[in-house]
Amino acid sequence: MAGYGADDHPHGADRLCEVGDRVYSRAVRRGRVPRADAEAVPCLLELALLHPDPDDMDWLVPTAPQEVMTRLLRGVHDEVSASQRRVGAAVAAVERYAGLGPSVVAGAGEGTAIRVLDGLSRIQAAMDEATEACTTEVITVQPGGIRPEHELTEGLHRALALRGRGVRMRDLYTHVARHGQGLLNYLELMGGSVQARTLDEVIDRLILFDRTVAFIPANADRTLALELRHPALVEYLVTVFERLWRLAIPLTAPLPDTGIEGISHREQSIAALLAEGHQDAVIAERLGISVRTCRAHIARLSETLGAASRTQLGVRIAQVGLDGRTPVTPLTLPGQESRTAR
Repeated sequence: MAGYGADDHPHGADRLCEVGDRVYSRAVRRGRVPRADAEAVPCLLELALLHPDPDDMDWLVPTAPQEVMTRLLRGVHDEVSASQRRVGAAVAAVERYAGLGPSVVAGAGEGTAIRVLDGLSRIQAAMDEATEACTTEVITVQPGGIRPEHELTEGLHRALALRGRGVRMRDLYTHVARHGQGLLNYLELMGGSVQARTLDEVIDRLILFDRTVAFIPANADRTLALELRHPALVEYLVTVFERLWRLAIPLTAPLPDTGIEGISHREQSIAALLAEGHQDAVIAERLGISVRTCRAHIARLSETLGAASRTQLGVRIAQVGLDGRTPVTPLTLPGQESRTAR
């Protein structure tokens, strides 16, 4: 009979869905039910709660409730026995490990050089603890594009607490973040206690308190984080931040002009990454924009540089120096040929 098996039905053998309960109850009351009544709940047959009537295969008769109860109790007993065996094995393992060496003080791992934080609640708790202990400086790197309002709101209580204690804060963003009104409102609220600068692209997220403890993501969806307290690791991250900070542009300052009419700073950044051979999705991720926006900029670049293909676009990018090198030939944009001839 087609349908769910006992292992993959939406419920287990210790309970029934609403439809299954009605059909089985009706079978117990009447002594049997038509096979068609059980088509919607194949689990009744799979779990042997109903079985064919040997006198008429078009009907199903119920298994006696007492037999069902015995089977359920046997299953529960087996589960409890298995759990007891697992607990006993765990206790025996701990006792064996404890006898291998000197005693370890409970909780000693909490102050270690590298701690794995599993789950958003534990990450938030560790961040709150570091915020309360911070007295002088917080530096952060915030990758991606325009920061969502909810992210800014989630961290606002920590930022306000730090400002109240006179802690200095410096934040690094990508240039795209300049277009987020939420970030501008946040910086206005924080006043002079926060400095912000931007770059074409930055490293992954980093939050560092008092140059003693740092937090970095440990997986792609940021449900795992590392809390770092090793002095060498923390100092390395501080050095990386300071070098990026020197290269970055203050949020209040305009982005430099590209020197090529019709090409924006963002398109110049895209051109440089195209010249390195990166695909659209990689470029979009590194610059904090969507793939769709990235492709729209590439299309405008092609039009501005008069490139009919991606290969030709790469050549034109190199010719005009948008790849960061010295231009090979002077740029003549489409429509300028006639003026040059005159």
